[in-house]
Amino acid sequence: MIDNISWLAIYPEIVLLVMACVITIVDLGVKSAGRTLTYILSLLTLVVVAVITGIYASNGNTFYAFGNMVVSDAMGNWLKCAAAIAMAVTLVYGRGYSRDRGMLNGGEYFILSLLALLGMNVMISGNNFLIIYLGLELLTLSSYALVCLRRDNTAAVEAGMKYFVLGAMASGFLLYGLSMIYGATGSLDIGEVFKAVNSGLIRHQVLVFGLVFVVAGLAFKLGVVPFHMWVPDVYQGAPTAITMIVGGAPKLAAFAIVIRLLVDGLLPLAIDWQQMLAVLAILSLLIGNLAAIAQTNIKRMLAYSTISQMGFVLLGLMSGVVNGNVEAATAGNAYSASMFYVVSYVLTTLATFGVVLLLAREGFESEEIADFAGLNQRSPLYAGVMAICLFSMAGIPPLVGFYSKLAVLQALVASGSGLYIALAVFAVIMSLIGAFYYLRVVKVMYFDKPITAAKVHAPLDVRAVLVVNGALVLILGIMPGGLMKLCSDAVLRALAS
Repeated sequence: MIDNISWLAIYPEIVLLVMACVITIVDLGVKSAGRTLTYILSLLTLVVVAVITGIYASNGNTFYAFGNMVVSDAMGNWLKCAAAIAMAVTLVYGRGYSRDRGMLNGGEYFILSLLALLGMNVMISGNNFLIIYLGLELLTLSSYALVCLRRDNTAAVEAGMKYFVLGAMASGFLLYGLSMIYGATGSLDIGEVFKAVNSGLIRHQVLVFGLVFVVAGLAFKLGVVPFHMWVPDVYQGAPTAITMIVGGAPKLAAFAIVIRLLVDGLLPLAIDWQQMLAVLAILSLLIGNLAAIAQTNIKRMLAYSTISQMGFVLLGLMSGVVNGNVEAATAGNAYSASMFYVVSYVLTTLATFGVVLLLAREGFESEEIADFAGLNQRSPLYAGVMAICLFSMAGIPPLVGFYSKLAVLQALVASGSGLYIALAVFAVIMSLIGAFYYLRVVKVMYFDKPITAAKVHAPLDVRAVLVVNGALVLILGIMPGGLMKLCSDAVLRALAS
């Protein structure tokens, strides 16, 4: 018999699953011209999920359900809340674009988006290898379908095929690694795996062999070098509204499973996975920033930017343990800095792609950097929002991107390790190099002649959300304390449980 606590833990997932089924049925009776009802139901569902998870997170309680297969804690619930809000913003931004390109002839856009969020929630809640993998597959299968949603577009279908093939390979890596660890420890439960590994009775070589494949699978989901091949191709080939889905909320879920697997389950192997994360971070910062400089397509540029940004997240994740020693204060600062970085990155990315979507019109994608020429003369508001987001990604104060980078660098330096301090210096140098390609877009917007005199128009809801989105990038940079404390408290509660 399943107790009430178990059902309570998965209320957000139940709401998403039920509403995805309801919207599928409702969509059968809606004519392809509108889809307004489907859109409203999807937004209401996301708002309800955000409210439920926000309430759970505010209570700060941690409880396990379904035989410890599912965990509900503050960190997970805040990430679920952020993911639901991010998906709602994505649907608001992408509705007009999707309608103009025939992607709303059916309700698949909204239904698959809800199922993708359901997969993220399952990943975030997973306290068992099997649950995490099921959530991951639900997310990735929904993402493959979304990328190929424009079946008449060769670039989208090609991107979907590349994503599917490479994603299947990465899922195989992760599944093989998890099976190796299961074979060594005899348990799928993350807590039991931690106890078994910490006992020191299992051969270290077997555990490290499985760990290599687990880290490889996680690296693909984060899109870091050398598992980054899919990122620029999918970002460019997918319809921009879908690129925003792939590049936004899933990063929150990927961060969560890294914490669940590496920190909660495999912390005794920290010395091993820290070295792997360090190599991945260095390569991502180097190749991501250098490759972005050469791009003329803004979606590919933002793809390589994402790779470099995830390098910073890995730096935060690897700095929680120093010389194999775990201290609550050090680990809390490091992991909360990474969580703050992921949340601020998603916030900034949404506004950036929101402006890219606004410039796109029927028959014209506005994907080249040259298409942003003279945007300030056509729409000072949207040019201002885009400039704020680009400055934030470059780490220029007083924007949230600056504080998120500073928090990660502080966590590295606070460790006192010479290697970590050297990594912090390297990260700063890479950020300076990366500032070039962000500032280049700002220069094009403000100093180049516009290629068209047409004004940029947007519906009231899109305009309002975009303004709030851009304002938060600035406000959270000026006053980051509230969000930083929220992340710190959530991570410390998760570690304590």
